[in-house]
Amino acid sequence: MSRHKVEHPSGAGAEPVAREQNANPAGSTEAAQAESPEPLPVPVAPQPLSPAEIEDLKNRAGQAQQWYDQLLRTTADLENFKKRSARERTDTLRFANESLLQKLVTVLDNFDMANAAASTGPNTTVQALQAGIAMIQQQLKAVLADAGLEEIDATGKPFDPNLHEAVSHEEAAGIAEGLVLRQLRKGYKLRERLLRPATVVVSKQAHPQKVHTDDHA
Repeated sequence: MSRHKVEHPSGAGAEPVAREQNANPAGSTEAAQAESPEPLPVPVAPQPLSPAEIEDLKNRAGQAQQWYDQLLRTTADLENFKKRSARERTDTLRFANESLLQKLVTVLDNFDMANAAASTGPNTTVQALQAGIAMIQQQLKAVLADAGLEEIDATGKPFDPNLHEAVSHEEAAGIAEGLVLRQLRKGYKLRERLLRPATVVVSKQAHPQKVHTDDHA
């Protein structure tokens, strides 16, 4: 029998196989990489420290301990300072009027002596009592003035709403409008701060009187 060689025209049967094999070379490489496991890192043995490095670490650790101890001491001192300041502030508020009260006690002693003289002294006259009360009043005013108390003298002065409290207005002949005619109650200041305004009567403009004529004259 004769053998017949089958040939594909122009090699058409072998070409599709070659194209399929060379169609996606990059994809096949990526797939191969994805399937292959990643290499594990090779452990690196720690390098031993030199004596100089060990000494430096010891010095740094000692300095850190010193700073930590100083921080603890400073924190403790700060807490003690806060407690001491709070205690001193409380004592200051509680005993702020100590010096003033020491002076007022003397005034109370004089009041006691005046009351004793008025009740037990048969020869005590009204003039003597008045003189004693006036003395005690001046003493009390001096003590309060030392503490910063100031009287507001408003009589005859222009009305000041910052210092005076007007309770009424009156017409006054020959007196300009807005002047204090009378002071009914004294006002007081504690240095620059107003404690109580002075109660006053203020002048107002007088209305001219109408002249009535007799029509039947």
